[in-house]
Amino acid sequence: MGLIAGAALLGGCATVTRGTTSQVTIDSIPPGADARTSTGHSCPSTPCTIEVSRKSEFTVSYSKRGFQDAQIPVSTRIAGAGAAGFAGNVIVGGVVGMGVDAVTGSTLEHYPNPVVATLVPTARIESRTRSSRFSRRLRAARATPVS
Repeated sequence: MGLIAGAALLGGCATVTRGTTSQVTIDSIPPGADARTSTGHSCPSTPCTIEVSRKSEFTVSYSKRGFQDAQIPVSTRIAGAGAAGFAGNVIVGGVVGMGVDAVTGSTLEHYPNPVVATLVPTARIESRTRSSRFSRRLRAARATPVS
């Protein structure tokens, strides 16, 4: 009887040991970018850390003056510790605990974490474009016979 009451109070093992939210670190190279997530979180200057539901999958959008915008998708996967907590339900929480863990997402982790974007300078892109235009013109000039 005491075991059943304890299982009902504990819910899911992973939910108890890991919680239903996780911290995700958002960073950029170079630092100082504005980052926003598709779930509504924002970071005015990277690096920063946000707290999100373990079940949430989202996209981080980066912007920084002088650099191309970037986006990185963040997904979820079963964590090693989450799987252990989920397995602990066999001993303590039973089917109810497994159900709680599955519904709360407590067995999941975010990937990648940390989320790091390497931003590309816009000047480099413009320079490459100019350079390729110049190279094409040079090749065309060399291919044209001189009379």
